[in-house]
Amino acid sequence: MATLKSLVFPRLVVGTNNIRALHVLNRLLSSSGTGHGQTKAHIEPRGALEQPVFSSSSIGTFYQDRPLLKNAFFEDPLLQKYLSRNLPSQVLGPVGADLAQFGQRIVEELDVLGQQCENSPPRLQHYDAWGCRVDRILTCSAWDRMKEISAEEGLIAAGYERTYGEWSRVYQMSKIYLYSPSAGLYTCPLAMTDGAAKVIEKFWTSGQWMTERKGGSDVANGTETVAQPQADGTYKLYGFKWFTSATDADMTLTLGRVADANGCTTQGSKGLSLFYAEVRDNQGNLNGIEIQRLKDKLGTRQVPTAELLLDGLSAQLISEEGRGVASIANMLTITRIHNTVSAVAAMRRIIQMGREYATKRIVFGKFLNGHPLHVQTMARMEVETRGAFLLLMEVCRLLGREESRLASELDLHLLRLLTPVAKLYTGKQAVAVVSEGLECFGGQGYMEDTGLPRLLRDAQVLSIWEGTTNILSLDVLRCLVKTRGQALEAFFTEVKAKLEAACGNQDLAPSVMAVDHALYKLGKFASAAARKAPSYLELAARDFSYSLANIYIGALLIDHAAWEGASHSDIYATLRWCERDLCTVASKEGSGCYNPEAPNKDAMLVYEVSPLVTQSA
Repeated sequence: MATLKSLVFPRLVVGTNNIRALHVLNRLLSSSGTGHGQTKAHIEPRGALEQPVFSSSSIGTFYQDRPLLKNAFFEDPLLQKYLSRNLPSQVLGPVGADLAQFGQRIVEELDVLGQQCENSPPRLQHYDAWGCRVDRILTCSAWDRMKEISAEEGLIAAGYERTYGEWSRVYQMSKIYLYSPSAGLYTCPLAMTDGAAKVIEKFWTSGQWMTERKGGSDVANGTETVAQPQADGTYKLYGFKWFTSATDADMTLTLGRVADANGCTTQGSKGLSLFYAEVRDNQGNLNGIEIQRLKDKLGTRQVPTAELLLDGLSAQLISEEGRGVASIANMLTITRIHNTVSAVAAMRRIIQMGREYATKRIVFGKFLNGHPLHVQTMARMEVETRGAFLLLMEVCRLLGREESRLASELDLHLLRLLTPVAKLYTGKQAVAVVSEGLECFGGQGYMEDTGLPRLLRDAQVLSIWEGTTNILSLDVLRCLVKTRGQALEAFFTEVKAKLEAACGNQDLAPSVMAVDHALYKLGKFASAAARKAPSYLELAARDFSYSLANIYIGALLIDHAAWEGASHSDIYATLRWCERDLCTVASKEGSGCYNPEAPNKDAMLVYEVSPLVTQSA
């Protein structure tokens, strides 16, 4: 029978952290019986300089320092410079102070709450303990706290109190931009609420129930909800909502078709009206709603998103009958801008964390920020983020002028055109930049418990929600048609003005020349496309929208870098941006991508039949 002594490895070395365990082991060895002629074993600890790297109770001496979240306002020089340049002095002081305070609150309080929202997603309770159907969406306490904090900080009210006049939207969106990556996706119900407030000028937490089984963006043909008129002037809604955001909201805006005396409805967009409904009655019970299930999503798991059966939902008509789609136009402007805020904020957060990590991670004998290739990669991410940020701020500035009734006709056309452009472009940017950002952390960027993969999962929705890239590209074309080309003229006028203002800056000469040439090619393409069938420009819609984004961002970067308070980094970022193909639609046109035979060739490529299937047939 083996004794305890024989089970002790002769080469066992114990570090100083395990001295107490060592003494216990020696006592056990001493007390165990020893056979005739045997001696007692004894293990001595080695000194600090002789400690091994590993032992039986140690996993090593090295632990990688984690990247620390710092005050995002202080870590964002471009945001600070933008505000310094544009805000009047009497506005800059209080806005800067509030953003600095809020940035610190995010570090000390909100980021932890956001992680709790991620770790404790909403649950659906169909029945209570006595078998009664209750359909309660159960959210964590952190989610409820986010709601309180959002009200305390005035994250929506700031856009409607208009304390800072035309700069109120820039202030509001700057604050949400700092908040978004730590918000636990509470920015989603905030966006819905802001959109609803734009329509009804009331501040409640709001949902948005537009999507039905037949489709999302095609609400004209996909909406089947029927509104039955009631004697008291209200309506009862009957239908199925396939995808509802912020389902735990207090109220919602939704589309439906008013039925006539015979129960018939008008199809198409002309038959859609906008309704306001409170989700629960005075007793807290659901108002003619059954929650079928919560959606199991790739990301945005913190947000309760559900399928709903409307079975007599009591509602009020708030638009003219048949004017529902037109009534939600302002809402879409707001929610698309919020989408852009989330996209740019995600890019900024991954860069801030990656920059911090690069000062702590040592590979191949030096810190990551000492490797030029690594820094070059992050610099390219930074260029993308700077361009996206300036485009976001431009749209917010235009929105503020429109709401303050200071907007010129040119401003209004630009707001209508740039809103979908900014949303579609930054949504794609966010996925690419955040994905690249995860690589900056190596394997840790793939580990869920670091909190980093969530940024990528949540970013993926940004190119889908509020209209996919293709849908928004077609919306850009609709904007050009509805304004009879005036929106595009406003685009050209504004870009040319920014280039002319910077023409005397020799450092920016290559960038000015690049944007000017791209603008020329865009104009040439637009003139040629106008003489062709509508299908030609429709096939080019995506590349055309990308070209608008590239060119306008280039002009914004030039304009910012030409400012007397700009830094060398601002000039360098502008040069790097303008090295790309700024007018991809012209380049693609040259390769025949939009020719009449292109759709058939695309279809053949996508649906090429397997040779084995062909032989079998």
